[in-house]
Amino acid sequence: MDCVFCAIVAGGAAAHRVLDDGVAVAFLDTKPLFPGHTLVVPRRHVATLTDLAADDVGPFFRRVRQVAAGVERGMAAEGTFVAENNRVSQSVPHLHVHVVPRLRKDRLRGFFWPRGRYADDAEAAAVARRLRNAISSVEA
Repeated sequence: MDCVFCAIVAGGAAAHRVLDDGVAVAFLDTKPLFPGHTLVVPRRHVATLTDLAADDVGPFFRRVRQVAAGVERGMAAEGTFVAENNRVSQSVPHLHVHVVPRLRKDRLRGFFWPRGRYADDAEAAAVARRLRNAISSVEA
């Protein structure tokens, strides 16, 4: 199978991880809407939410919840936008949930947002470190 997210989960592809446990891996999006934009993926490959076993939904979304709280704390955000695509607009066919930090008047409108990049690897590493610290303090 040629899945970039499976490669990240297995450690064969680089990513700025902010959570890694037996259920899920969370890492910074390489083209974030805002710094701190994080993807949460299940360790086991499933293409869509509907492919995720019912018994795995609760544990997986507890990690999404934990990451959302950590993103708010770590990025001093007023809230988060949490989204998941199934097939349409799903750039990688491995279930992934976007957790995006939000501020009031951040100019994020609708579903067509410009993406940015981290200035460099050091900036991405610093953001990942902030999120790891914040997420580790959130109850799973």
